[in-house]
Amino acid sequence: MGAGRIGTMHAGNVARRVPGAELVAVADPREEAATSLAEKYGAKACGVDDLLRDPEIDGVLITSIAAVQSELIVRAAQAGKAVWCEKPASLTVEELDRAIAATRAAAVPLQVGFNRRFAADFQQARAIVDAGEIGTPQLMRSVTRDPGRPAGMVNPGGVPPWTIFRETLIHDFDTLLWLNPGAEVVEVYTRADALVAPQCKADGLLDTAVVVLTFDNGAIATAEANFSALYGYDVRGEVFGSKGMVVAGRLPSTTAVRYDASGLHQQTMRSDEQMFGDAYVQELIDFTEVVRGTIAPPVTGEDARRALTIALAAMRSYEEHQPIRIE
Repeated sequence: MGAGRIGTMHAGNVARRVPGAELVAVADPREEAATSLAEKYGAKACGVDDLLRDPEIDGVLITSIAAVQSELIVRAAQAGKAVWCEKPASLTVEELDRAIAATRAAAVPLQVGFNRRFAADFQQARAIVDAGEIGTPQLMRSVTRDPGRPAGMVNPGGVPPWTIFRETLIHDFDTLLWLNPGAEVVEVYTRADALVAPQCKADGLLDTAVVVLTFDNGAIATAEANFSALYGYDVRGEVFGSKGMVVAGRLPSTTAVRYDASGLHQQTMRSDEQMFGDAYVQELIDFTEVVRGTIAPPVTGEDARRALTIALAAMRSYEEHQPIRIE
C-alpha cells in the first residue's frame, strides 16, 4: 500500500528477491502509479479496500506517507492481514497505541521497518555488544547525513515540519536503543537549525540536528542528522565501552582507491538503497517467516513506540530549549 519511491523498491524486492513471497496487488490513491508498478511485476492494481478483502493476500506492506500509516495498520489488522509497516508507523504515540492494540485484538503480527537492524555490519556490532566484548556502554553515537547537492536541497519548502526527528533521526533513536539492549532513555536534549536552507526555517524546516540522549544505565549518546552531505550517504553507529569500541556503517562503496596528483579518491555510497539494499531484502525475508508463523516479528510496534517517544521528546526539547525527562 503506497507506490512511491520506497514502495516501488519494496515491491520489486518482494517480486524478485524474497523467496516464497508473491507480489499480488498494489494500492495507491494515484491510480496511474499503482497500475504502473503492478504491471511491472505481473500484479494487479486496486484500491485499499479491495486489497484488504482479497483472501489470497496473507500479509501487507504499508509504504505510504507517515501521516496515514497508523490508520492503515488498523484497517489491515481488522482485515486479518499480517502487517509490515515502514517507520515511523505513526506520528503520534496515541495513534500508534491504537494501531498496536488493533493488531493485538486481531491476533495478527506487526513488524516495523527499521532497516539498520538487518544490515550485516550493524548486526555484527550488536553481537559484539551482546558478547560483552566492549564492556559496559559509556558513549554512543548514531549519524544520518543524507546525500546533498552543491546547489542545495531539492524543494526544501516541501519538507514537512519535524521530519528530521520523526522520519530521519527516528532511525538513529532505534539504533541507539538496539545497541544498548535492556537500557531506556531517561532524558533528551536537542539543538537544531536550518543551516542547509535557512530561507525555509520560518516555514518549519529543520535540516540539521543533534540530540543528546541519557540512558538509565549511565550511557550518554548523540544522534545527529543533516540533509545535505555533499560527499555521499553517511550512516554510522558507534558504541564505546569500558573494554573497547565497535563501529558500524561504511561510507565507501568500493575498496578501490584512485591515486593521482591531487590525492586519493574513492567512490562513496549515494543512497539508502545502495547502502542498505541487502538489509531491505532481509527484513522482508524475515517478515515472510513472520507471516508463516515460524518466527516472531524482529522489530515490533513497541520498538517503534520507544523510538517515537524519543523523537517527540526531542521536538519538545527544541521548542522549550531545555532537557526533557522521559518517564
